[in-house]
Amino acid sequence: MDSLISAAARALAGGDPLRALNHVSLRDDAPALALRGIAMAQLGDLARARALLRRAARAFTTKETVARTLAEAWPGDARRDTLIERAFRLRQVEESHRARLRVEIGRLRKALRPLARLHATRHGFKLEPLTGDVAVLARPVEDKHAPILAFLSDGEAWSSSALALALGTSQRTVQRALDALANAGKVEAIGQGRARRWVASPVLGFTTTLLLTAPLPGG
Repeated sequence: MDSLISAAARALAGGDPLRALNHVSLRDDAPALALRGIAMAQLGDLARARALLRRAARAFTTKETVARTLAEAWPGDARRDTLIERAFRLRQVEESHRARLRVEIGRLRKALRPLARLHATRHGFKLEPLTGDVAVLARPVEDKHAPILAFLSDGEAWSSSALALALGTSQRTVQRALDALANAGKVEAIGQGRARRWVASPVLGFTTTLLLTAPLPGG
């Protein structure tokens, strides 16, 4: 996590949304959008908060889906149409969707720069790790509460009210889902009362990084 995101998160935790916005108001990456949404919720602008959190959710899940699709196709390439269908949940691909995919590929290139390179091929894109092999550690989530798990998968702590805004549902519905996920050992609560936040439970024995570029056992 970069210093501005950390500073904004600390400001929100301390109840200072204006200070948080000063750190991230000009940024449109997924963590910044999420923090901006929470800040707007604290300021009482729920409509703006909901819009920002939905943008954050799309940004988080799109990049992860593109990364997973590339990893699953490795050592081959992932077709452009497949990437678009999975990342944007579309069946009919248009030129505007190809432009959106190029934007996401650019963001992913930057995020993976220390670990891998992304190359355009005739039919799509190919992941090339700098060292070792590629393993997909995050399995697709098949759970009726998958949208909540998707929000928590980035490692950030979310309040139930912020999740409700992002999902466009009631806080009571979200709280019931969080309680069910906590009972199943999939999420954990931090803090008490209005300061309570929720995070995804760590998977024992595995890194939380989506991709692992290192020699595999027996490989």
